[in-house]
Amino acid sequence: MANKPTLLFVDDEERILKSLKIMFKSRYRILTTTDGNEAIEMAKNEQVNVIVSDQRMPIMTGTEVLRGVKEASPNTMRLLLTGYSDLAAIVGSVNEGEIFRYINKPWDNDEIKSIVARATDISLKAEALPDKAEQKQDAITSELEILVIDKDDQTLKLTEDALKDTNRVHWGQNLDEAFKILSEHNNIAVIISEIKVGNEDISNPLKLLKQYHPNTLTLVVTSFQDTNALIKLINQGQIFRFLPKPLAKGMLERGIRDALWRYNFLQQVPQAVERHEVEPTKEEDTKTISSKIFGYLKNLKR
Repeated sequence: MANKPTLLFVDDEERILKSLKIMFKSRYRILTTTDGNEAIEMAKNEQVNVIVSDQRMPIMTGTEVLRGVKEASPNTMRLLLTGYSDLAAIVGSVNEGEIFRYINKPWDNDEIKSIVARATDISLKAEALPDKAEQKQDAITSELEILVIDKDDQTLKLTEDALKDTNRVHWGQNLDEAFKILSEHNNIAVIISEIKVGNEDISNPLKLLKQYHPNTLTLVVTSFQDTNALIKLINQGQIFRFLPKPLAKGMLERGIRDALWRYNFLQQVPQAVERHEVEPTKEEDTKTISSKIFGYLKNLKR
């Protein structure tokens, strides 16, 4: 047992915990609890590779559990398991828990096994990385640039106000403009993007961008509330923050600062980019993307 990776399952239903334990016990050391506070203590005191937490629990929500585990054990990969696609859970899972995957109940056995196996592999590799914690007091270089993708110039103005001229900001009012900027500038670290730009849904290009350019951090800013689309953006686009409109300047400023710090860390420890690995985008999702965008993506990859 000592040589097996450790999984921690958190759910207020004992039958769910029993089902998960039966499914995974042959390959993993299993910890279970119905109490979110106990889960955080376990992560502090045990080497937990992956935590899978339910969202709706009476003592503490899954988002709160994953936020606590992130602080207690940053290398623990975090998965949210829930049968409810409510917006608050989605926003919290991204902004506070920085989850690796959002898994719907009832789960598909093969799918959850595959996700847990990949998350475990990433966690084990993280143990071998250089001991270089993300030091938030590190200076963020002014060479790093920001790209705003939104027809609404208010998003641009708030971004510029938040940065206070410390970093250059580019503005793409449509998809072609945005990807042309990306292909021409090598120092874009953070993208702040609306999901709907004019009449264009740019969710799929954002997902593909993460596959081609995994170091770039994306902040989605939108009033759009399609929870299924947002879950796909988590799993297939690994968005770094979700900020609902109308934008609060303080939240935007913190999101940009956190994203720049994370980008800086990934430059120092490039192996850590696996934590931002995405699910493959389905072929039908790519059919709506123009050949011009694919050309820009290929330029980025090179």
